[in-house]
Amino acid sequence: MTKTMSITQARSELLGLADALSRSSARDAVAVTKRGRPVLALLPWDLYESLVETLEILGDEDLMKAFRRSVKEARAGRTVPWEKAKRDLDL
Repeated sequence: MTKTMSITQARSELLGLADALSRSSARDAVAVTKRGRPVLALLPWDLYESLVETLEILGDEDLMKAFRRSVKEARAGRTVPWEKAKRDLDL
């Protein structure tokens, strides 16, 4: 859920926002507005990292080709049972 607040309010609550976002179990973010228009987004660091990683994967042609191939194989039923995968990985 995205909360919206003015840049003035965000400035005065910044430390509290950092604590609240770091404790949040959800993927919460804060939209910061200036003159009623969104200008910034504040979000937990782990969410930021996951977004950057996703964008890197989406932008990598080879990774996307492998992903699409994997989806096709899974849809066709060509999967490895979890127990076999664990044995193969020595888990």
